[in-house]
Amino acid sequence: MTTLQPFQAAVPTAFNDDESLNVDATIAHIQYLAHHGIRSVLVSGATGEQHSLTLAEKQALAVAVNNASFPDDLEIIFGVASIQQREAVALATTVAAQPRISGILLGLPPYILPTQQEAANYVRAIMAAAQRPTILANDPHRTGFNLELTTLRQLVRSPQVVGLKEAGDPERVPAIRQLMGNDWPIYTGNETDLRHRLALGYNHLSSISANLYSEDMHTWFDHLRTGTQGPDDLMIRRLAAIHSGSTLTFVKARITAQEGTPMGQPRTPLGNFAE
Repeated sequence: MTTLQPFQAAVPTAFNDDESLNVDATIAHIQYLAHHGIRSVLVSGATGEQHSLTLAEKQALAVAVNNASFPDDLEIIFGVASIQQREAVALATTVAAQPRISGILLGLPPYILPTQQEAANYVRAIMAAAQRPTILANDPHRTGFNLELTTLRQLVRSPQVVGLKEAGDPERVPAIRQLMGNDWPIYTGNETDLRHRLALGYNHLSSISANLYSEDMHTWFDHLRTGTQGPDDLMIRRLAAIHSGSTLTFVKARITAQEGTPMGQPRTPLGNFAE
């Protein structure tokens, strides 16, 4: 069974001033994180603005990640999702040719509202092409589609499915935990309600704040998981600042200032505050 790192940095994608993809800056930021204690990164997920990227841009990013110099123990998860199954399969095929990519986060297609059977077939087609350990991503708030427990039960029969990122109703996590056992990875991306989420059965975190506070956030999460520390006022204030407005705009600006890595703005309309 694949062992996944419980703490992951959800990495933004860097863009130039004209909103073109900046591969070099994206790689430089990942290298910075790897040298500041991060052992798992998610590339081209929601924080990476995956649905603003063209297929060619995502493929270029996957190849660049594979060819870059990273510590050997860095886990690299690559986001694979598309409104078109054919494009998602093409990206998964590219990922399969990149041995440095450890696994995929497989997102359901946004907007088009597939049936449960159509979604399950989409997942199976992408997994067959990727040939990588797969974390399923259920995010009905962003996609409009909710992966039902009956469909999840069918999909996890494949040993290729090694975890779930559950961004839907957190109250169903105890049922998933009962189905999958105590150690099976269930990720949250919600950093402001961590103590409650851990109590429900989440045990992995995909963190946007790790881009700014990699070591502090990791330590805080470990303490929360083991129940060895009460509320950390400093981290709570930091999280409030990050999540109080346009989160991605804030994080990318802070990365640029902190590291000197030109992350650019998110693609518009994100970051568009002109009156």
